[in-house]
Amino acid sequence: MTGRHVVRRAADARPAAPAGAWAGATGFTRWPAVDETSPGAVHTGFDLCELAPGGTVPACVASYEQGVYLLAGEAVLQTPEGAARLRPGDYGLVPVGVPHGWRNETGQPARWAQMLAPQRRERHGDDTVRVAALPATPAAPVDPRDPRTRRYGHIAPENMDVARQSQQHLAASASMRTALLVYSGITVKMMVDSDLGADLTTMFMVQYAPAGVAGPHDHPFEESYLFLAGQAEATFDGTVYQLGPGDLAFAGVGCVHGFRNLGDGPLRWLETQAPQPPARHSYRFRRDWDYLDAALAGGEEQE
Repeated sequence: MTGRHVVRRAADARPAAPAGAWAGATGFTRWPAVDETSPGAVHTGFDLCELAPGGTVPACVASYEQGVYLLAGEAVLQTPEGAARLRPGDYGLVPVGVPHGWRNETGQPARWAQMLAPQRRERHGDDTVRVAALPATPAAPVDPRDPRTRRYGHIAPENMDVARQSQQHLAASASMRTALLVYSGITVKMMVDSDLGADLTTMFMVQYAPAGVAGPHDHPFEESYLFLAGQAEATFDGTVYQLGPGDLAFAGVGCVHGFRNLGDGPLRWLETQAPQPPARHSYRFRRDWDYLDAALAGGEEQE
């Protein structure tokens, strides 16, 4: 780890049972891959969580917003509004101060990623408080097309395929999260954002075609990346890494970074941002400012 970035290898994951508000959990482990000890991380926390069969996480409230994405198995997220049965590809939002708990009603472990903002702080009890148990209501699968679904959605690899964007193949959604942004061999589909009710974070899926490249750039916000498929060449603060499924990276404000797909198939990752991007100037590409510098040095008049 150097500069304003972090790279975590999948093989280096060290999940453990958390204490504090989670002391009453059973079968729950968490790996805080990005936290307040990570270089450059001020707004972002990023955890990889696992809940064993029959495991539970007691109800609590937090002073941070949480975006969650199910990686494997099934987990029930219980809130006062009801219980959602999350399956791989499902995602959701837990707003600040909303009581919530988890349980695994299956015979297989459940794994999920969760992004936190503002950052969880150990010196303040992890900014999480245990509350009275929530009634365990029957869990319903996520149905994003139901207009009553307010905090959840679903995304699958085929939803990132530019050739499959007809109405019958769109990601099921009751909102404009069906839209796919496509540029320079890169596709982006939003998941957790202000449209879903988030105020502090975004979470979205990114996919690069075999020739997909993003040149060096930085942002006025923090980003994290959980790699899901393919092989990436990633450059952070001038250091080049090869990253694959299960690896995780973080770029702080001002960290110049870029990506290239090293494989013949799609490269895909889950990405988060905190705070939410501003309305303008959310990207600062080096190529634009290098162009201006070279043009001025050559005596060309700029409009």
